[in-house]
Amino acid sequence: MNILFAASEITPYAKTGGLGDVLATLPAALRSRGHSVSVVLPLYRDLRKRLKNLKLSELTLQIEQGGKNLPARIWQGVARSGVTVFAVERDEFYDRSFLYGTESGDYHDNAARFAFFSKAVVDLALCLEPRPEILHLNDWQTGLVPGLVRAWHAPFKTVLTIHNLAYQGIFPGEDFVQTGLWTDWFQPGTYEYYGRLNLLKGGILQADALTTVSPGYAREIRTPEFGCGLETVLESRSDCLTGILNGIDVQSWNPATDKKVEARFSPGNLKGKKKCKEALLQEFGLKGKSKPLLACISRLVEQKGFGLLLEVLPEFLQKGARFVLLGSGDPAMERAFQDLVRRFPLQAGLEIGFDEKLAHRLEAGADIFLMPSRFEPCGLNQFYSMRYGTVPVVHAVGGLGDSVEQADVGAGTGTGFKFSEFTAGALRATLQEALDAFSNKAAWQAISRNGMCSDFSWSSRVPEYEKIYQDILSS
Repeated sequence: MNILFAASEITPYAKTGGLGDVLATLPAALRSRGHSVSVVLPLYRDLRKRLKNLKLSELTLQIEQGGKNLPARIWQGVARSGVTVFAVERDEFYDRSFLYGTESGDYHDNAARFAFFSKAVVDLALCLEPRPEILHLNDWQTGLVPGLVRAWHAPFKTVLTIHNLAYQGIFPGEDFVQTGLWTDWFQPGTYEYYGRLNLLKGGILQADALTTVSPGYAREIRTPEFGCGLETVLESRSDCLTGILNGIDVQSWNPATDKKVEARFSPGNLKGKKKCKEALLQEFGLKGKSKPLLACISRLVEQKGFGLLLEVLPEFLQKGARFVLLGSGDPAMERAFQDLVRRFPLQAGLEIGFDEKLAHRLEAGADIFLMPSRFEPCGLNQFYSMRYGTVPVVHAVGGLGDSVEQADVGAGTGTGFKFSEFTAGALRATLQEALDAFSNKAAWQAISRNGMCSDFSWSSRVPEYEKIYQDILSS
């Protein structure tokens, strides 16, 4: 099959979260199965700098925007996975320091920016030879594409993947003019949402097939608790919605070959993991290599459950646990963790920002990885953690509930520890359960090895996408 992915991120060239990681790995996994696969995204400033082999193609699109035809030059390169990357150039929209906005808020013209990109996606697909059969779209930034395909009678089938329903691309109603659609498309059955423009909602209603990033999340988003106002819309399309658990790049995340960590190790030889822990403690100026080392890598936002974590961590640090956090986000949350480190300078370490090499060292050196998210469509760090023998403690929602198997210390089974109620008490009890298990060396190593031996690759996930593509092509 010939598949064109459209997205607003791809790791390592333009990334804010897990979306970029998926776009770096899923297209490559499909390509390895013999499909023709390419990716298109905006030509951001960082993409231009980081994808060194990008070259200007001979193709220039003319995109109607605001009553004018604006040129969009197309650049072409190859990602490190071998997948062809197309980039849409329009510097007034994309040559910026950030993808979506600054610390002060989202860019005021995001509706125009991603409407322009969506039109360019369809126009590019019409120009490519051989022509794509499937446009695989991702999140609200490409939610306009299914509507454009239908309105323009373009010869494509569309799949829309929802990576996080909390972000929907909602704008004032007057921004509908940016879409280029006739005014009869601005109604409850398409892109109108209580008088506003909702790009994700319209995409959900117009796409040929919908996927999301775990079976659990596919169920949850059809309920008022997790549906973010679109639960009835999603329920109306439940026959087209499939939850497929994300995979990871098992070559880049492999403790037996990873050059980013202090020492290599494997399920059969965990000595290197001890060296990784000792190096991580030293890096953050922490003592106590026999003490349990807790870790977290995350955007510091409310969704990730940091309110619960800040409530329970002090008592565990007082009992002797160690903690290291890598992340950035809400300034108030950053300050709260800085205060925690000041209170416990010998027990807690913090790095504000993101560093890929440090993320590998942290996954390799920690004993326990904390993911108490209020909701989590899929999550990737629990996969990285288990791959490196680090036992996750997670809130059993979305992909966290699907991917982590509850440990049975006596039987030596399972891969982590899960709690169901989103409360500090539930997190406290589950973390204590994990720490009690940590004191049983044989049981702990069994749980750790179970995670390391699990299959987190895309190989078992790709056939599910292939089936969706085949089904809509034959419909």
